[in-house]
Amino acid sequence: MATITLPNGMAFANDRPFVLIGGMNVIESHATVMEVATAFAEVTRELGIPWVFKASFDKANRSSMKSFRGPGLDKGLEILAQVSDRFDVAVLTDVHEPFQVGAVAQVADIIQIPAFLARQTDLVAAVARAGKVINVKKPQFLAPHEMRHIMRKCEEAGNDRILLCERGTSFGYNNLVVDMLGMDEMRAMAPVVFDATHALQRPGGRVDSADGRRSQVAALARSGLALGIAGLFLEAHPDPEKALCDGPCALPLDKLRPFLQQMRAIDRLVKEFAPLKTG
Repeated sequence: MATITLPNGMAFANDRPFVLIGGMNVIESHATVMEVATAFAEVTRELGIPWVFKASFDKANRSSMKSFRGPGLDKGLEILAQVSDRFDVAVLTDVHEPFQVGAVAQVADIIQIPAFLARQTDLVAAVARAGKVINVKKPQFLAPHEMRHIMRKCEEAGNDRILLCERGTSFGYNNLVVDMLGMDEMRAMAPVVFDATHALQRPGGRVDSADGRRSQVAALARSGLALGIAGLFLEAHPDPEKALCDGPCALPLDKLRPFLQQMRAIDRLVKEFAPLKTG
């Protein structure tokens, strides 16, 4: 079974304790990032959960020209580097254009390819050539088995250190569903990370922005971890109602400890036993 290891020794594998990729959707301010990172650092240390910090320096896919996008490449990477140094934590962020990859690779331990861009060959190849671990978000419009094509592009560009990240599949208008059987299918291909917060989205549900189902984040995350996967992707915010992006999907930061206590218990229970073969 594939294991993807970071330079700090942290390992992603579907049969090992889950790694938490946790943080916030977009960098809103230095103070908010540090508040979120401090909470994640304290809780994951207390619970013994391996943790990678996540935040975006730019949200290029927004519903409106007036939507908040983030501080941009230079300032964003500066803040992410500070988080990495202060908390001694690996960092994940995403890229939208090939020219961003070189600078991001100087800071990030994992480079994420956004779902809507995962079929863009030039971007995929540029990320792969950077030599970092790659987190590929599964496009909402692709079947699970089609992720093999994206993996093959990465491998042909010289990088097989790939995580596959489930974040829901388009189901009619303004709705996503999570195909648990599809996620299970991807487990045979690579270590799987489940983005439980983005999977809560109702894209375009607010006409000018995405809506979400924050109240169901625990139910969805429990279901994903019950498959036996490598990682959980989670975004939190001190005040989701005032978040500048995807607030309707974000876990309230003060709920982080009880949420992760439950997720750790489920992950341990599932992985305590050998896989059940039924076919």
